[in-house]
Amino acid sequence: MTPNLIRQAAVMLSNLLEFNSPADVKLSEFFRNNRDLGTKERAFVAESVYGVLRRLRFLSTVTANDDNDPDDARKLVLAWMLRIQGMSIQKIEPMLNEQQIEWAHTIKAKSTENLPLAVQADVRDWLWEKLAAQYGEKEALTIARSMHEAATLDLRVNTIKGTRDEVMAKFIAENTSGETNITKTPYSPIGLRMPLRLNISRHVLFTEGKIEVQDEGSQILAHLVAPKRGMMVADFCAGAGGKTLAMGAIMRNTGRLYAFDVSEKRLHSLGQRLKRSGLSNLNAQSISSENDPKLKRLNGKFDRVLVDAPCTGLGTLRRNPDLKWRQTPQDLAELTVKQANILARAAKLTKAGGRLIYSTCSLLSDENEQIAESFLASHPDYQLLNAAEILRQQQIDLDTGKYLKLLPHLHNTDGFFAAVFEKIDANAPVKKSMSVVTSDVKEPVEETVQEDQVAAKPKAKKTKATEAAVEVKPTEKSAKAAKPKAEKVPKEKVVKVAVVKEKVVKEKVVKEKVAKPKVVKSKVTEE
Repeated sequence: MTPNLIRQAAVMLSNLLEFNSPADVKLSEFFRNNRDLGTKERAFVAESVYGVLRRLRFLSTVTANDDNDPDDARKLVLAWMLRIQGMSIQKIEPMLNEQQIEWAHTIKAKSTENLPLAVQADVRDWLWEKLAAQYGEKEALTIARSMHEAATLDLRVNTIKGTRDEVMAKFIAENTSGETNITKTPYSPIGLRMPLRLNISRHVLFTEGKIEVQDEGSQILAHLVAPKRGMMVADFCAGAGGKTLAMGAIMRNTGRLYAFDVSEKRLHSLGQRLKRSGLSNLNAQSISSENDPKLKRLNGKFDRVLVDAPCTGLGTLRRNPDLKWRQTPQDLAELTVKQANILARAAKLTKAGGRLIYSTCSLLSDENEQIAESFLASHPDYQLLNAAEILRQQQIDLDTGKYLKLLPHLHNTDGFFAAVFEKIDANAPVKKSMSVVTSDVKEPVEETVQEDQVAAKPKAKKTKATEAAVEVKPTEKSAKAAKPKAEKVPKEKVVKVAVVKEKVVKEKVVKEKVAKPKVVKSKVTEE
């Protein structure tokens, strides 16, 4: 650590505190423009700026002289080292100038007794109110604090090319991390976990397609879809295709797997991963919107349709801490409309007797249970299946009730939600195979449909520093009843599709100091 390195971290943080684009994108750009920084120097800059973003509201409080004192990136980095990392003033004093030493003593002496719960949770007031109302203050605080720690590095073993035991043995033999530092994920049967973040992208197991970086929660979701060999499966919001590839491996490279997305860039990334994966049953198609005409010919054809909907991404704050400062109540309201529209359109793709799976990486019931219940109320041809029972059939011992609900402090995964709906087949013989959950919703709920809206799942609003997100936006009028007679699906021709570029919607930045909260202003400028 040097005075210049602390200055570099403060300059980077000052840029991030504008909250006008994802933190990981800006950090990558910073490193490209500062190629002289070594590995350890880059690590310090990344850890310090992400550390500040995780604890920004608390650090803003201990660095402020009064309520109207604007945040200073240099003070915030200093406060992170002293109050979060536990460094002593004596240790870092040689790297500080006279003014910074004075700041250090003030920061170290600042009392933090009786701080408001929202400050302790390090979230904005509106988000704290949502969490506390949904989970209760005690659990809400526990959930929020679990997001203060960085996520582990989770890997998915590509079972098309190897087994989990083989991959784990190779890591141990190479002494890449050491036997005590690599473990099997407790729930996913194909996952490995490392506490330290390694540069996996250049490892031979990665380049050969034997492993992919994927949170265990995302792996579990692929198993909840429960695709089988020979099925026709759609990932309606495929993004960069992490879940798509996982499902393809579960299908053992048989059947037909479609990946739809509105972003050509994300599908290009999927193409690069597909080359490594060894899969040959995947058909990636770019669509202009959820109402793209090419989708109509596929109505009622799919055995499984996954809708990993665009959302606030608040379940991924361990990886993307900037999201809790960038999201607003208005963003949430707009997203819930889009989520309902996406789900309604995707329902038309599902065949009678098939399943529709809705998921988000959000912690809020607005985006989760409320969307699921509204869908059931307005779609009497669908019924809710028990998620825990489906996972048991996949040999995964994880019971979170009728919905899949993963929380960082309980499962050590990102926050995930999923609901599984089955399209009722009136002509199918009655058989006892899967318990159906009776919905409490009795009155149909009217949906607000905006057909031209297409959402982007945060990375742009939810960045995962390690894993890509997804999006597509559905809507359309209610689905026609599926024909009782099975339709023969003609062989598909691969067609190059003209892509309508997404409209980039500028985020509305709430100008508030984080401590209050409000948009953070920085006094630091690049020298």
